[in-house]
Amino acid sequence: MKEIYSIEVIRHRYNRYSKFYDVFEAPMEMFLGKWRRELIKYSSGKVLEVGVGTGKNIEYYPNDIDLTAIDFSEGMLSKAIKKYKRKPNVKFIQMDIQATDFETDTFDTVIASYVFCSVPDPVTGLKEIKRICKNDGKIILLEHVRSDNKLIGLSMDLLNPLIVGLFGFNINRDTENNIVNSGFDSYQVRYLWYDFLRMFIINNKK
Repeated sequence: MKEIYSIEVIRHRYNRYSKFYDVFEAPMEMFLGKWRRELIKYSSGKVLEVGVGTGKNIEYYPNDIDLTAIDFSEGMLSKAIKKYKRKPNVKFIQMDIQATDFETDTFDTVIASYVFCSVPDPVTGLKEIKRICKNDGKIILLEHVRSDNKLIGLSMDLLNPLIVGLFGFNINRDTENNIVNSGFDSYQVRYLWYDFLRMFIINNKK
């Protein structure tokens, strides 16, 4: 099981997945896409988007935004660049959120959508976000998470190895617990769809 969660294995799966990612997720996007617009409303100042993927959020940013978009998969990132290379004020970088090259206190806002289901070590990634986000900056995470319902949660646990093996993302992450373990203590949780889909609004206190 350990190998499944290595950065190399997960990157390989996303590179493979990138070839049909947009087509495969099109039906889900009709439902999930509306929350992307809500997510972008929180962005201000110098913004980092973590795990930009094929760029599904990019169209919702205003043209005057100062946006840096990163992803650890060259396959996913190349799709985003191809679609949005002409959008102004966007810088695309292949980079792993678990270990970035950014200086401390670089960004006013950090945004991620459906990303921390696939970061191999989510606590390490969140701690890196805490470091590179300014004091009193905003961190907004849109995530699908493990259900609190015992039966549904157990079912997600049983299915998770298959999902990770095929696609590289987890369906049973306890993201709120990971946020707490990363040193954040000032945050709100919005339940968007039952208890599976949640938005975490974090005030970065240092």
